Formats: sequence, C-alpha cells, structure tokens
Amino acid sequence: MNRSYALKPQTSPISAKELSRKTAVHEAGHAAAIYLGNKQKQLPPVFFQIDIKQLHNANHLPKATRRWVAKVEGGRLIHTLPGSVEEATQHFSASQKQAYLQAFEADIVNLLVGPLAEANYVALRDDEIINSSLVTPNTLHYYGGASDLKIAQEYIACLVGTKAEQEQKLSELFLAAFHFINDRPVWRAVTALANHLLLHNQNLIEYEEIIAVLDAHLFSHRSASNRLRMQPAH
Repeated sequence: MNRSYALKPQTSPISAKELSRKTAVHEAGHAAAIYLGNKQKQLPPVFFQIDIKQLHNANHLPKATRRWVAKVEGGRLIHTLPGSVEEATQHFSASQKQAYLQAFEADIVNLLVGPLAEANYVALRDDEIINSSLVTPNTLHYYGGASDLKIAQEYIACLVGTKAEQEQKLSELFLAAFHFINDRPVWRAVTALANHLLLHNQNLIEYEEIIAVLDAHLFSHRSASNRLRMQPAH
C-alpha cells in the first residue's frame, strides 16, 4: 500500500512537517482498517508492518524540515489476484465462496481507507465538512491515493465485468470505507497511531507495536464511553 499522488496546483508549498503528518495519517488509516476493520468482519488476522524512510540524506536538517515517506508492507488477505473471482471460486462450496468474497472486498476497503483518512484529516485541519458526496473515489488521487485506487480498481475488475458494475461496486465499497473512518473511536485510534509514527524515530514499526497502539486507544475510549453511559442521572 504505497502512498502516491496525482498532483494538483498548490496555492502555497506544503511544509515537510505537514507532508509527514498527512503521510502518517494515511498509513495509520490503512493499518487501522487491516487490523480493526478485518477484526470487525471476523476475518483472520494478517501480518503487516509500516516501513518509514527519510528522503535523501537530511540528518543535518532540523526535524521539522525533513521529509519522510511511509508504506504498509503486507496486510492483504488475497495475495494473488485471479483472472476472475467467478473462475477462482468455481469449485468452492457456498461458504468458502462467501468467505473468499468477504476477504476480497475487505482488501479493497482497506486500500481506500488510507487516502480517506488523509482526506478526513485535511478536512478537520481546515475546519471543513467532509461527506461521501464531496470526497469521491476520483478525488482520492489528491490524498496520496493514486496507487491505492489503481490496485482497488484491479481488484474490482476481477469481481464484476461491465464498467457500470465496476463503478457501482467501487462506490459501494468506498461508502463502507467512509463509514469506517467516521466511527469516532476508530478515528481516535488512527490519530493515536499517526502520532506514534511521528514521535518514534524508527525505520520499521512492527505488527505487535501497531496493534498495541490501536487496541489501547480504541478500547480505552470505548471503556470510558461505557462508564459514562452507566452513570446514574442526577
């Protein structure tokens, strides 16, 4: 899951610090979807890690002006795309086919969540409203999603045949990704992981560390919410 751009004109240059934060939120979104999203769907756990690299030799520069890139390595339930899902599952039982389709669609959602997380961060930063009408699959190019969207479309081409069916399926899964990001405890966990990536000077954030951060912030928030609901009214 590589973060890449189709560039649009900027009214002012983006700072290295802001680019690093957008990158961190983007990859934290992918990570949350792979771990928390798959868990919500009762899908099997899948290994992944986040690889962080500094562009060019910039150790002599102040930290705020350095530029970093990050990507999620691994994390897919479907390792090799078939010619078509129908062909790949022709000898499956009904339950096996359903499980395969669920895993297939989960991978697509997880690809879309990264750029959607970045879009959500930008909207919150700029005090703007975000909804699934304003941010569409095509706009994900502007939030580091060019590569993610390309792979998602390759998946969808294996699922359904006609262009109209593919667009409908992409819209359906895009909406699922949008709802995931807009779950408040999930967003808090995404933000916490992004902060963790920015604060820790590590080239590799391993699976166990990622899920520890996500679990700690997701479940601590939900536990606090449950305690508030259980308090008697005065």
